Amino acid sequence: MSKIRILLADDHTVIRMGLKLLLERQPDFEVVGEADDGLAAGKLAAQLEPDVIVMDVAMPNLNGIEATRQIVTAHPKIAVVILSMHSDESYVMRALKAGARGYLLKDSAEAELILAVRTVVTGKSFFSAVVSKMLLEDYVRNLQQRGIEDSYDLLTPREREVLQLAAEGKSNKESAAMLNLSAHTVETHRTNLMQKLNLHSVPELILYAVRKGIIR
Repeated sequence: MSKIRILLADDHTVIRMGLKLLLERQPDFEVVGEADDGLAAGKLAAQLEPDVIVMDVAMPNLNGIEATRQIVTAHPKIAVVILSMHSDESYVMRALKAGARGYLLKDSAEAELILAVRTVVTGKSFFSAVVSKMLLEDYVRNLQQRGIEDSYDLLTPREREVLQLAAEGKSNKESAAMLNLSAHTVETHRTNLMQKLNLHSVPELILYAVRKGIIR
């Protein structure tokens, strides 16, 4: 059985050592490299081609968000899990727009990091429970302040299926095969649901799905 190859990027040696010890307790995980800044992470990503990068946000030379953007652009198959001290939505959105598939707080439980690595390597997204709860609370508060209703109930059953598959990282072609539809039909459903929910990008769609508990 091939192992999940992981690159660690954090400018604190002690944190990297702790992450490495934690991850390598898993028999199917292998830490193949370590970087102490964003530029080094980009170089090692190109050299080692890991399956997953566990990336700190605040690093010298190149921050984790920009490093993620550059790495994912050059190597789309690499899944990035962001480790951050920030739980507000702006940071989560920046990470998603940069191409990250996971977002965890640094004080997340060890089990969440392990589950995050296993999840993102399959192409799905993962957010720590604290982040998911925060996103939901912020969303509900915003709706109340604006005096508007959530539009989820306006979606048809098929649109809800397409929403979940899109949030899980499935392409229109993959969703079409799973739902026994044409890719054009899936694209139409996707366009309609995004209009109903007032969403304008895939990161926004993923955030919405996390808020609603459709994915975690």
